[in-house]
Amino acid sequence: MNPKSYESHGAGDPTAVPAALGLGLLAVGGWLLTTARPWHKPGHPLTLGLGWTASGALLLCGLVLLARCVRIAHGGPDAPAPSGPEAGAGAPADTGTDG
Repeated sequence: MNPKSYESHGAGDPTAVPAALGLGLLAVGGWLLTTARPWHKPGHPLTLGLGWTASGALLLCGLVLLARCVRIAHGGPDAPAPSGPEAGAGAPADTGTDG
């Protein structure tokens, strides 16, 4: 009897990649926001405006991605139904009789 050292664990978490992308966007947006401070260095107003707009857009996109992942993972009102073997784990079985 020789057990295999690996097992199939399924497809994994479908929210892992979007959550990581959201965290990355938040990090880049925060870094860009800290580098585009007008009191840090004098700059042209157009450059500062573009920097703040880009950082705000990155922060907003990252926040939206993370919020969607949390809603899916914790079963919010707009969350899709779970699929796979755990989909019917807590639901009562249909007996086929009218109750």
